[in-house]
Amino acid sequence: MVPVFDPRPWGTTDLSPIYPDHKFDEKIGEAWLTGEQCKVANGPLAGKTLAQLSHEYGRELVGEAARNPQRFPLLLKFLFPHDKLSVQVHPDDAEAQRRGQPWGKTECWYVAAARPGAQLALGLKPGVTRAQLERAIHEKHAEKLLHWIHIYPGEMIYVAGGTVHTLGPGAILVETQQQSDTTYRLYDYERPRTLHLQEGLAAVKEKVASGKVIRPAPVQVPGTQNTRSPLIAAPYFAVDLLGLKEPQEFGTRDESGRSSAQILVAVEGCGIVEAPHMAAVTLAKGDAAVVPAGVEKVMVRPQWSVEFLKAYVPGRALPEPETRL
Repeated sequence: MVPVFDPRPWGTTDLSPIYPDHKFDEKIGEAWLTGEQCKVANGPLAGKTLAQLSHEYGRELVGEAARNPQRFPLLLKFLFPHDKLSVQVHPDDAEAQRRGQPWGKTECWYVAAARPGAQLALGLKPGVTRAQLERAIHEKHAEKLLHWIHIYPGEMIYVAGGTVHTLGPGAILVETQQQSDTTYRLYDYERPRTLHLQEGLAAVKEKVASGKVIRPAPVQVPGTQNTRSPLIAAPYFAVDLLGLKEPQEFGTRDESGRSSAQILVAVEGCGIVEAPHMAAVTLAKGDAAVVPAGVEKVMVRPQWSVEFLKAYVPGRALPEPETRL
């Protein structure tokens, strides 16, 4: 995929930890990898968007697990906060559909890098009500009512729809989310951007399942030096972290037997992605590759070593993950 670099006032001109060869004159906050308007970089489909391909190929691309056969289900992106984001909220499915949208925006963040002291805010402090939050917004101290947590490299954070949240500076995150860009800004530190108080407050939930995901320890793939870390398994997405030192084959079906497109995002090192009857592609740090569900089998060959996230839509209904704050 061709990354799309999105300017944001809270971003940075230096993306060198992930994209050292890119230079920017304006602050970049996000690098979109699988948005519906993101384009294929290589091969006979080069230049086509995921929206076009989803409409043309349907389940052959998105898989059986996706809810809508003609819409790419997951948006992955890098986040580069150099200043605080707005205090914001995304609607859950029910609230989004009440406003005429197809679905909400539940997401998760993998902490790819974090400086000491990096923080984010996730949810309201215990006992804080929506009315108290609204009053604090007008009195310009909304962030004091939020639950701030320190974050560390390798952690996975679950952000359910309806969770008030913001990011502080000092981290690089990989976000996996429902394919939606609906964001309601509640408080923006006097920056001259539109707020969405009516819609946002309606979407706010006082209690949510968001937090740091409690997950099992990494496991070694039998007979190899490779490791697999299940980072999150949730209703809308599952994300694993793979560390490869030797070639490994992956399928596009999970334990349920249902297929899903697989999204590979390299966070360290470099590898080669191969599939039958297709030209091999390089997967280096910052790159994303989409494996269509119909491909069935794909091989990743590390060039010395590669570490990458693998995101997909689970084939069976899953509960929200166990979390802690």
